[in-house]
Amino acid sequence: MRYRLVATYLVLLTLVLLALEIPLAANVAASRTQAVVIDRNADAARLASLADPALRTGETQTLTDELDRYYDLFGITAAVADRDGRLVASTGDPQVFGTPQVRGWLNQALAGERVGAGRTVWPWRHARLAIAVPVTTAGEVVGAVLTLSPVDKLQASIDRAWVAIAGGGLVAGVVFVAVAAVLARWILRPVGQLDDAAHRISAGALDARVPSGVGPPELRRLARSFNTMADDVTDALDRQRAFVAQASHQLRNPLTALRLRVEELGTFITDPAGGDEHRLALEEADRLRRICDGLLALARAERGRYHVEVEDAAVTADERVAAWQPLARERGITLRRNGSGSAPVHAVPTAVGQALDALIDNALKFSGPDATVEVTVVPDGDRVELRVVDDGPGLADALRRQATERFWRAPDAQNVDGSGLGLPIATVLVTASGGDLELLAADPRGLDARLRFPAVPPNGGPARDNGARPSPPGSSAPRRDAAAAEGC
Repeated sequence: MRYRLVATYLVLLTLVLLALEIPLAANVAASRTQAVVIDRNADAARLASLADPALRTGETQTLTDELDRYYDLFGITAAVADRDGRLVASTGDPQVFGTPQVRGWLNQALAGERVGAGRTVWPWRHARLAIAVPVTTAGEVVGAVLTLSPVDKLQASIDRAWVAIAGGGLVAGVVFVAVAAVLARWILRPVGQLDDAAHRISAGALDARVPSGVGPPELRRLARSFNTMADDVTDALDRQRAFVAQASHQLRNPLTALRLRVEELGTFITDPAGGDEHRLALEEADRLRRICDGLLALARAERGRYHVEVEDAAVTADERVAAWQPLARERGITLRRNGSGSAPVHAVPTAVGQALDALIDNALKFSGPDATVEVTVVPDGDRVELRVVDDGPGLADALRRQATERFWRAPDAQNVDGSGLGLPIATVLVTASGGDLELLAADPRGLDARLRFPAVPPNGGPARDNGARPSPPGSSAPRRDAAAAEGC
């Protein structure tokens, strides 16, 4: 936009300079031509005074000598004609005086008119400057004097003047472009700051604001309006997240108490059918607790900026695979780890672990007995890719695009335990780490979930241990760690 504004200024300047310099150049050419015409008229008048006695007496030798000297000194062709138009004295090329144009000028002079006034010599026209004046005696025209002056020097003088004018215009244009660039920068600085703030807010930096004290009044008002809008949006998001977090937190205690009471009721139930209903009631209470934990984790994950640390994704993958092995064996599923043994990445604390928990939980949940789930770590240039591939039923393309939406459940998985918050939480944490989560179709069947994190450069220092340790086999750590990352 800055270049467009400067270009607009430059076009306007060019039009103004052309409107000023073209008349100035024409005036310079006209004034310098007029000066030469006045000088040649004076010479022609002097020659006419010498021609008067020569025409009356018929003695033209003195006149001829004067014309020759005049030609030798100035290179100007001259001729004197009598009242009948016959040349009585001339110098230079005599054939020039036989051309119709020259004869016409002589006839005008013999008719009492002066020739040459009002003409302007232009650099692109090289015809000689003609001056013709009548020779009079007692008010009667007795002859005419004609001079034909070369215009090379006059044109060179006009050319130099025009070059100086063009150079002045060019210097003015350069100065104006510099001033226009400064003005455009001053005018558009608030626009650039507004654009930068909008991009930062869209990237998640909700505290980005625009300085409202620079630029024209209209842009200052726009900056203030933008800041007010950003404050309102941030306040609304903060209120929404605070409400979700507070509501989830406040519901946890009543749900815990409700579950304990429902559990105690089991001692009073003797009917086997009532025992089944009692078990289902306990499972629903557990599900409500997991939903509350997921909402609380999601509200925390979406809150503001994040501190990114160095973490070895391969070590974390080993830990999470080891933690989920008991559940995999219980369900008859082979869970194995492949790929690199070391892959340092930049990530939000716990992002790698929570994202892997969500994906492994989903893979184990939807894969049948004798299935295989593979967790692979693949360093790829400036990225590290973690793949969780299962051979379950998978998802169609349209369903994979919806899988990261909150509370979304696949149509054929409505009766499968889960809250639909695992993948949204994983997506938020991975995106905050500068990576992305992609769901692809596995070959020949199943789901290929891929996590990508920014890799630590080779000279970026050793990966830092974040203190995570694999849970002992048979513990409930996977369920607790994945409570906030329950799969779709």
